Amino acid sequence: MFKKINFSLLLLLICATYASAQRVRGSVYDENGEPLVSATIVIEGTNYSTLTNDNGEFRFKNLPNGTFKISASFIGYDSKKQEVTITDDSRQTIRFDLKVSNTLNEVEVFGERHKQPEKLELITRMPLRPSEQIQTISVISEKVIAEQGALTLTDALRNVPGVTLFGSYGGVKESMSTRGFRGIPVLKNGVRMDSQFQTASGVVDMQGVESLQMIKGSAAVTQGVITDLGNAGGVINVVTKTPKFVNTGEATLRVGSWGEVRPTFDVQTILDKNRTVAFRLNGAYERADNYRKYVSSSRAYINPSLEWRPDDKTTVNLELDYLNEDATPVTSTVNLADIGTEALYEMPFDKFLGFKGIDNVNTKMLTYSARLNRMITDKLSIRAAYFNSSYNFDNTSTGLSTVSEKGKPIDYDIRQRTISRSQRDDKNTTFQLDFIGRDVYTGSIKHTFQLGFDYRMANAFTTSLGSMVVDTINVLNPVNNTPPSADKIKKSGLGKEAAPVRSKYSTYGLMAQEVMTINDYLKLILGVRYSSISNLSATAGNETRDAWNPMVGVMVTPIKNVNVFASYTTSTSLRGAASILTDSITEAGPSVTKQFEAGFKSDWLGDRLRFNFTYFDIITENLTNNEYIPGTTNTTGYVYKAGDLKRRGVEVELNGRILNNLQVMLGYAYLDAKYENSPSYVNGSAPMNAPKHTANGWIHYTLDRSTLKGLSIGLGTYYVGKRPVNEFSTAYDGHIYAPGIKPFDMPAYTTVNVQLGYTTGPFTARVFMNNIFDELGYNSYFRGGYINQIDPRNFAAMVAYRF
Repeated sequence: MFKKINFSLLLLLICATYASAQRVRGSVYDENGEPLVSATIVIEGTNYSTLTNDNGEFRFKNLPNGTFKISASFIGYDSKKQEVTITDDSRQTIRFDLKVSNTLNEVEVFGERHKQPEKLELITRMPLRPSEQIQTISVISEKVIAEQGALTLTDALRNVPGVTLFGSYGGVKESMSTRGFRGIPVLKNGVRMDSQFQTASGVVDMQGVESLQMIKGSAAVTQGVITDLGNAGGVINVVTKTPKFVNTGEATLRVGSWGEVRPTFDVQTILDKNRTVAFRLNGAYERADNYRKYVSSSRAYINPSLEWRPDDKTTVNLELDYLNEDATPVTSTVNLADIGTEALYEMPFDKFLGFKGIDNVNTKMLTYSARLNRMITDKLSIRAAYFNSSYNFDNTSTGLSTVSEKGKPIDYDIRQRTISRSQRDDKNTTFQLDFIGRDVYTGSIKHTFQLGFDYRMANAFTTSLGSMVVDTINVLNPVNNTPPSADKIKKSGLGKEAAPVRSKYSTYGLMAQEVMTINDYLKLILGVRYSSISNLSATAGNETRDAWNPMVGVMVTPIKNVNVFASYTTSTSLRGAASILTDSITEAGPSVTKQFEAGFKSDWLGDRLRFNFTYFDIITENLTNNEYIPGTTNTTGYVYKAGDLKRRGVEVELNGRILNNLQVMLGYAYLDAKYENSPSYVNGSAPMNAPKHTANGWIHYTLDRSTLKGLSIGLGTYYVGKRPVNEFSTAYDGHIYAPGIKPFDMPAYTTVNVQLGYTTGPFTARVFMNNIFDELGYNSYFRGGYINQIDPRNFAAMVAYRF
């Protein structure tokens, strides 16, 4: 009898415990009352999330007490939210009925509302949304990438005020510029792709991109000491797609001008019944000719990823990303005068200045990563991440140079053609470890903080495989594109193996960041980083130096949806710090960039519309230049002070939805960049390719009623102002141009694009009409010999099927 009673009590105890632990349960249905399997359920403001089972049901247990908003979402349906209050004895049962959506309104142009963008913490290291960060942050979501048909970084990033393409180096890479800084570092999932300090670029296939994230200005606390020309100007993070724990897929086919053919696919699935493991695979193939003859490109891209959630507190992500591309490097035109006069030759499209079948750049890019997130408590977590990238290119291209004869003026129509070949093997590694606290209280003060360590290494080998002078041409006459014979190439030594030149650096950093919320109106932001960098070069050997960089800021919230901020931070460049000045004794010392920023960030209409304003004042001090032996291109081995470079400006952006079916991305940037106190450059002159004015505008309207429901139209216009093609120097700086000549300005240009789309059920069709007014514009790395034309008017059509 007692055994039966004890067993019954035990059974009741187990049931009571289970009931107490199972705090919230619910179900998700479609408009027809059918259960939605693998719908995503998220408790906002926490790390709790799950998926519905085969019956459309879900449950959470061991939740803390409090009031929470629970959201339910499913691809192709409008998401919904419900508020629940959890107490010690509560048991909640809720139901969601989702409606089909053709516009996917839950995803904004900047990503999902009320959430930190995926992987933003890889560059900020803090668990905060962009509006809560002290830095100026812009996010371009995959929604914008798809609706605009963006195929390149430039296509997408022109939606960010003040961001322009510095140079494409023959159309084979993208080096970005902002705030007067060239070569803004481009990362993929937190690791750099190209460690070359001048370009810091990459080649990206947009099929694998979930979002583009950009911190403008100094990011020294999270990114460390300056290793590139553009470090102090910001950082761009390319975020690749990862599993969303849904069973779905999409296949697309795009065809367009100049023989463009581009099929893509994206498939993701849940791998186990317990819904703890999900896999995603997306890829693309593309081939296209060009508006210029003998120019073509082809690429293949693949991006597998795996996510494992062993429990509700742990997430493990594994990713791989690989691209193989062949592209023809091309010079679109030449300037038919000296650098002081704009005389750009509008070269016919049937003219190519290189050699058919010889000019080619093969690029192979591989990145892979592993990330671990572990919640220790509901307020404390750790994050560890390892990233690796490999960037290999083999470049055979034709260069053009003017021909000078002693005592005769230069005829700029005449150019000498030289074929050269080079290779680069560039490997980069990053490791990050963070301890994060969120909403931790000491008395009435709330703290969100991060303590972190990171290690980065860049190891590159550059090999010159020779060059050969082929001939001299008049660019105005018909050009022979027949390559030299194999015998001539062999005799010239082109392609002959040479010893690679190694450049390597490794750096580690210790950092701390703190956001103290004093009350509902005031936040103080503090940060500090210690960095140590070791360089290995063929000339200087091993060298180790270190630096401290602070960050301090204040954020005031006068009303709930508006944050007014001001911040000060520094970045340190140790490149050349050990160089000796012309007195042959004194070290040059580090160059320091000091930045002050102020402005406001605001959210409107339920966080579906964001309006931001930023003022920045940046000064880079203690610039240096090499000293040259007069009348030669040989350095003396010493450097001299080159003064300071000041950059001031404003950036304004309005992004989001004004109406449920009307999206906008509007932006304007003004930049006043100039050298001061410089014995090397004319005081008041601007750095190369730094436009004073840039503007972007994009409007997208979707019909959500009437018989034309699902039809959409987008209109984009983008303006890049005039900008100098080179520095206005007063002393010889190692480049081919004599000092004292003011460089001409590359002309401003405006492009206008139109997109039409229609979605019905699982099908979407889009038509892209780019540069519809056939505007002529150029980007250039002028002193490197590259002037590249923007694409003329072109068209493309795409059809997609979701399953």
